[in-house]
Amino acid sequence: MAQAQGNRPLSPHLTIWRWGPAMAVSILHRAAGQAMAFVGIPVFLWWLAALASGPESYATFAGTAGAWYGKVVLIGLSWAFFEHLTSGLRHFVLDVGAGYELDTNNGWSWAVPAIAIVLTALFWAAILLR
Repeated sequence: MAQAQGNRPLSPHLTIWRWGPAMAVSILHRAAGQAMAFVGIPVFLWWLAALASGPESYATFAGTAGAWYGKVVLIGLSWAFFEHLTSGLRHFVLDVGAGYELDTNNGWSWAVPAIAIVLTALFWAAILLR
């Protein structure tokens, strides 16, 4: 096995890097994915089980989902979905090799959460105002 050289470069410590919008939106992307996995999947499975179990079970689910705390959870999940979707599209563009210019990258990093909020508001407006 080869010996480690004494003059090998070290990875920069986290305190050297300055926070930027790209870092924040990348962390939001991961957090939104985790939220959908750990909250969204159980809510979806509860909905499926309630649907299969009959009208009483579905009424219990619908009552919980229709309460203020249920709406908060569902709005949060829909925001997580749109955040993850728009951030995933941003990552796809970066994977293609475009958008690495600093101004472009920062612009889209600021736009991703804003677009996710607008899409969430439009989604819930369509649901509640129909």
